[in-house]
Amino acid sequence: MKVYFLGTGTSQGIPVIGSDHEVCKSNNPKDKRLRVSVWVHTEKTSIIVDCGPDFRQQMLTSQCSRVDAILFTHEHADHTSGIDDIRPFNFKQGKIPIYAHTRVIENLKRRFDYVFEHENRYPGAPSVQPIEVVNNEPFSIGDIEIVPINAYHANLQVFGYKMNDFAYLTDVKTIASDEIEKIKGVKVLVINALREDPHHSHFNLQDALDFVTLVQPQKAYLTHISHLLGFHDQVAQKLPNNVFLAYDNLEIAL
Repeated sequence: MKVYFLGTGTSQGIPVIGSDHEVCKSNNPKDKRLRVSVWVHTEKTSIIVDCGPDFRQQMLTSQCSRVDAILFTHEHADHTSGIDDIRPFNFKQGKIPIYAHTRVIENLKRRFDYVFEHENRYPGAPSVQPIEVVNNEPFSIGDIEIVPINAYHANLQVFGYKMNDFAYLTDVKTIASDEIEKIKGVKVLVINALREDPHHSHFNLQDALDFVTLVQPQKAYLTHISHLLGFHDQVAQKLPNNVFLAYDNLEIAL
């Protein structure tokens, strides 16, 4: 199984529009971050986690040519607003299953009503098959076994996903101990680390490192990174030996 980091940035991306921050002016490609998303794939199965506003660019850069399913962590725009750009996959494959909490599905129906419309449907509209994700109810897509991981983004419930020996969580601020047990000892953990200063709805760097200590993965990668965390190369040098700063277009194999 391979994991391709489509985007590793926050809701604004890096560089931030109009920003004079030194990280936003960096020429290092690793300091340029699209909105957070990953592509998890095997020889048989291709899954996208979150479909944000950079989805089209991410698909072209990664050369992803098939999407068997999209998993949504939550409904915020930086995780969902690229749904219209799934159309080329629809034209090739037909309906694409989307997996999400029922609250997220209802939110998408309100914001993208034309996608879910049955009568007077525009023939070129995206086509999806919504499937509810329920905590403590694992499911499979192709040869990938998936366990939902319940967490909170401030007061908003979000889902992380354990896929075989890989766990992906983003926009997490709190998570119960019984949920942590589900992912203990995974080979690879991906977790959000916004910045060094505390944040009301995201792990900061120390929160993320403490979480890695609890989970004890073989390797951990940090994502959903703000320009305020600092330059990629400088931050990477300060991390523990088994913790790495993810960057756009990084691909790892499990």
